[in-house]
Amino acid sequence: MKSPEKKSSPSQGTQLNKFLSTSGIASRRNCAEFIREGLVTVNGKTITEPGFRVSGKDVVKYKNKKVEGGRKFYILLNKPKDYITTTSDERGRNTVMELIRNATLDRVYPVGRLDRNTTGLLLLTNDGDLAQQLSHPSSRVKKVYEVHLDKELSLDDMRKIAQGILLEDGVALVDEIAYAHPNDNRIIGIELHSGKNRIVRRIFEQLNYEIVRLDRVMYAGLTKKNLPRGKWRFLLPYEINLLKREK
Repeated sequence: MKSPEKKSSPSQGTQLNKFLSTSGIASRRNCAEFIREGLVTVNGKTITEPGFRVSGKDVVKYKNKKVEGGRKFYILLNKPKDYITTTSDERGRNTVMELIRNATLDRVYPVGRLDRNTTGLLLLTNDGDLAQQLSHPSSRVKKVYEVHLDKELSLDDMRKIAQGILLEDGVALVDEIAYAHPNDNRIIGIELHSGKNRIVRRIFEQLNYEIVRLDRVMYAGLTKKNLPRGKWRFLLPYEINLLKREK
């Protein structure tokens, strides 16, 4: 008969799924699943309850590899073209991780994604809870894009986009849309909160426009100011607090 897992006092230590998440393993929700699947041990014993509490003296392992409870990293990258937003690629394509390889030895991962041909702001972190909440639709994180089209956007089509475009997975709503250049109606600024896949491209494709260039210029209040294409920097403390308020 399997002996019951010994639980700590509710006031002692950190919940195991939170400990794993803040150590950069994954979101707290995913870490809870890993624990239930029996992939985590504490002091050599398999623990299957996500709420089990651990302290700094405990040895925690995930898939037999020791998990270090370390500091959190928040990295802002100005992504160039031809890099995919993933931690690895079996086809050998360039990934955003190559651009930040000198930032930290800790495992960080992208929050959301930009497709291969989209440039601009991308956040990477090992703060699983923050990543999960920023990615969740209920957070309504503000994103602003500069869109370069293959032809001028008519006022009529701009009004249609402002009112909502019906796509195969529902109505795509934007918060604001405007011409971004005084002399070129092919350059559009668009603000939205939606996290739907390829949402900006699909909006314009629905009206028979082709996007020549797509650049994310703002994410959750963060901008590209003084951050050249292909470069990265750590977030400042006030920016981290800004992100956490977005939750």
